Amino acid sequence: MARSHTKLRKSGRRHPLATVALVAIGLMVTGGAYAAINQTSATAEVDLTSPATIEAGEKLFGANCATCHGAAAQGTDDGPSLIGAGAASVNFQVGTGRMPLAFQGPQGMVKPAQFTEEQTLQMAAYVASLAPGPELPNSRYLQADSDDEGIANGGELFRINCAMCHNVAAAGGALTEGKFAPKLTGVAPTHIYEAMITGPQNMPVFNDANISPQDKADIISYLKYIENEPAVGGLTLGSIGPVAEGLFIWVIGLGAVIGLTVWVTAKSN
Repeated sequence: MARSHTKLRKSGRRHPLATVALVAIGLMVTGGAYAAINQTSATAEVDLTSPATIEAGEKLFGANCATCHGAAAQGTDDGPSLIGAGAASVNFQVGTGRMPLAFQGPQGMVKPAQFTEEQTLQMAAYVASLAPGPELPNSRYLQADSDDEGIANGGELFRINCAMCHNVAAAGGALTEGKFAPKLTGVAPTHIYEAMITGPQNMPVFNDANISPQDKADIISYLKYIENEPAVGGLTLGSIGPVAEGLFIWVIGLGAVIGLTVWVTAKSN
């Protein structure tokens, strides 16, 4: 074996595994560069007022959205008008994957986004250029960094305004006609804020006259707090309220009582 390696070095020929190693290194470098480029484009700053951005968004809109919303976003029988919907509405609907719809149903379903962040913002810029509407939220309200007092305020506001649909633990809940309020755990702060100011689907609009931007920031902080803090009091059973708890009692509790009764009866016999 030693002689073989010596002969290869003397003859100037490469080791048989050298080509495999070079290919592997090349794939790693290419993959790393591609990921870096994708990450850069996904987080790139986009000027929503730039004519180039608006033009790019109009092309994307025409190719992917005009079938339902109309060539000029005026709306059709299959989709509402987006004139005045604003950039925040587009960023929420497209950024969460609800749009484009996978199928017609009671409401749009969350799914992996079909467009990059840059493309989503380009479409948002186009819709925003059609008429004034809710703008993208200021990043300072999306940090989820409220202090204890702010978190307490956010919790109170959430229980007053949101818990009747989204559940006090933000686990979501059923509505009428096949609709539902989605769970709010794992949702990006941007999309939580945008939902409050645009009122998607069955949700009411909470403009700044209803809930101030800082109060919205406190609500986001509260949601992130309950998402990250461990639940106290034992098994949460999905945090969906008395239905799950009652079912647990009937199935597990009553089943245990019946099993114990059968065991005692068998023993006495």
